[in-house]
Amino acid sequence: MATLLNKITTFLFFLLLNTLHFYAIQSLARPRNPNSLVLGLTPASRASLPTHPKASTSSKKILPTDVLDMIEPLREVRDGYLMSINIGTPPQVIQVYMDTGSDLTWVPCGNLSFDCIDCDDYKNNRIMAAFSPSYSSSSYRDTCASPFCINIHSSDNPFDPCTIAGCSLSTLVKATCYRPCPSFAYTYGAGAVTGLLTRDTLRVHGSSPGVTKEIPKFCFGCVGSAYREPIGIAGFGRGALSLPSQLGFLRKGFSHCFLAFKYANNPNISSPLVIGDIALTSNKDGMQFTPMLNNPMYPDYYYIGLEAITVGNVRATEAPSSLREFDSQGNGGMLIDSGTTYTHLPQPFYSQVLSILQSTINYPRASDVETRTGFDLCYKVPCPNNSSLTDDNLLPPITFHFLNKVSLVLPQGNHFYAMSAPRNSSVIKCLLFQSMDDGDYGPAGVFGSFQQQNVEVVYDLEKERIGFQTMDCASAASSQGLHKN
Repeated sequence: MATLLNKITTFLFFLLLNTLHFYAIQSLARPRNPNSLVLGLTPASRASLPTHPKASTSSKKILPTDVLDMIEPLREVRDGYLMSINIGTPPQVIQVYMDTGSDLTWVPCGNLSFDCIDCDDYKNNRIMAAFSPSYSSSSYRDTCASPFCINIHSSDNPFDPCTIAGCSLSTLVKATCYRPCPSFAYTYGAGAVTGLLTRDTLRVHGSSPGVTKEIPKFCFGCVGSAYREPIGIAGFGRGALSLPSQLGFLRKGFSHCFLAFKYANNPNISSPLVIGDIALTSNKDGMQFTPMLNNPMYPDYYYIGLEAITVGNVRATEAPSSLREFDSQGNGGMLIDSGTTYTHLPQPFYSQVLSILQSTINYPRASDVETRTGFDLCYKVPCPNNSSLTDDNLLPPITFHFLNKVSLVLPQGNHFYAMSAPRNSSVIKCLLFQSMDDGDYGPAGVFGSFQQQNVEVVYDLEKERIGFQTMDCASAASSQGLHKN
């Protein structure tokens, strides 16, 4: 979900007007003296999301603010992993995407007044829970004196929004202007949101069962208008606004182990998201670490370097240097992004990988499915007796070779995926890779969340490296207490 301004500029003015109208009727409460973590990502269909904010009624021990670790569950949906954030007083539970490709955490605000443009593909989500700041006694607007306000408007034009809001030069220099931070526009690769920076109490789970931690004055976007973004986002980038940064984990790290697609409609199991020291120290004997590349133009994103891809036993195809280097404008590198579903590769490298796969696989092509789905390689793979337990070894393994001699063999099911149930003793499987559309602009490639399934991915922010280790994520979830019987 890296920023891409040129695709949606025409929508921003309309979005801004809608946001201003939304906040004219949405009242915010006045400030009220607000005084290692394991998270779970649970696979579920979008239709199963809650339709109204839920207040927490359970009494849990509150941790002091110096707790090192937290664990949260992540829910799998068709295009990402959702986490539940517990925000406000009394708490409201909102579902948001976990996104390593952006910084801002934002939630839809106002069940009735939240407006999502061009969201026909997400009709079932128009009734999902939204945050109501007027129902929270600890919610208040962020101010122009806040560094977060400066951060969210850092790419604006020279007419500083806080100046337009009435802040004098002297108060801006001294960071003492307490006028409300003006509305913002935040853009993604194919969408955008507008809203207001808001502060409220965030509650997260500690690494011990039944324990929570309160984060007062957590800063997030209260969004009234969106374009193609119907669900909120928890930004896990390296910037000041990100959730790990605000929780004090930016010098530590986090890890996740994404469940496979087959668990997408199972409400009883979640993908573990671990934040803090425990993410870096537990069971890392088989972990391979590749360096985190620093992009001087875009320092808040996670980049790794791809050297080659091996298909089956065929000699590795060398990746272009753009997948491990940056030009003077910050273009290049491979972005690792939980907010992008499929891995994207640049041309002509992408076509070279496809060509090797075509020469290696001898099954009939399913051209009609390719046309309908937009995927480039689909095959009719034998499936005796129409068994749903097909032999994944019928298709060649694919290995990604990253810098520092890291070789990640994608778990079976992370490259070709069944498009439907078996029929006539065969099943149609498609390669879930795609070509980069932006040419020389932005990252040269993206390592998406589908290819990260059944892989423990560790973001070691202190040592600036990213680790990979294949793992049964369902078993990992069970060991973390994220599997309901």
